[in-house]
Amino acid sequence: MSESDPDVVVLRQTIHGSDARDLAAAIRERLPERTVAMARTPDEERELLETARIAVGLHIDESQLAAAENLELFACVFAGTGHLPRDALADHGVAVTNASGVHGPNISEYVVGAMVTHARQWQRAHRQQARREWRNYETTEVYGSTVAVVGLGAIGRTVVDRLAAFDVETIGVRYSPEKGGPTDEVYGFDAFHEAIADAEYVVLACPLTAATRGLVDAEALRTMRSDAVLINVARGPIVDTDALVSDLRNSRIRGAALDVTDPEPLPEDHPLWGLSNVTITPHNAGHTPHYYDRVAEILAENVRRLGAGDDLKNRVV
Repeated sequence: MSESDPDVVVLRQTIHGSDARDLAAAIRERLPERTVAMARTPDEERELLETARIAVGLHIDESQLAAAENLELFACVFAGTGHLPRDALADHGVAVTNASGVHGPNISEYVVGAMVTHARQWQRAHRQQARREWRNYETTEVYGSTVAVVGLGAIGRTVVDRLAAFDVETIGVRYSPEKGGPTDEVYGFDAFHEAIADAEYVVLACPLTAATRGLVDAEALRTMRSDAVLINVARGPIVDTDALVSDLRNSRIRGAALDVTDPEPLPEDHPLWGLSNVTITPHNAGHTPHYYDRVAEILAENVRRLGAGDDLKNRVV
């Protein structure tokens, strides 16, 4: 079988600075017996999709589906699949899987690092070092604190797992609290304020939905402890940015670590940049060389399951 008649076609994409070549290489390493082709242009995508059984990428549209007569599986490289034409995929008999779980290890490290950074005041240490200034200051500890994790999906659960070494009290917030979770307590979103009221760290790891948009507003920030740190690795619009700026300026909360913002990218003249109690990263908490490796692991397992007629891992359609 040639690359013009592949088992797997990797569609055009760039994620976290890595393009489709990296993903194709990771898939070939794990599926050496399969033919893996990479589409570089729109014409190549259309041509390769005509014969491929499996496609991997960010997006596939209905016109591409119409020509993809042999397609059995679309493996989305994102955890979220709301942007896909899911009804059309189902109508064409194409299974859809997502990349849920690939961000657990890397983003959980970001969260723990952000907590330690704010507890030990590394921002102040960097400023003093730049000025060659030896001046003592008080720090705190993550150990023994209370951490509220909003969203108990793959990322939230991994955050809780990584925090076990710090002997913290954990509180989880999820849509279905009756399902329980890995935290010491679990609340629903209807009890969000109660869940965050006693937490020194509030970690946002939930999807952006109608229920979570603007969840951390002025009232929520007023509910948080004055020594609390907000960590957002979810989506910017979950937080009311103006309210957050106001509370940070007035030290109503201790600080914030933001990998996502609203607006995003954050404009150069935005007031968040000038606040010393904020750490900002450019939506790259998941940007490590292992992202595509984990995506390829899920795909390789599903190729085996597809051949055996077994249930697919991470299937959403």
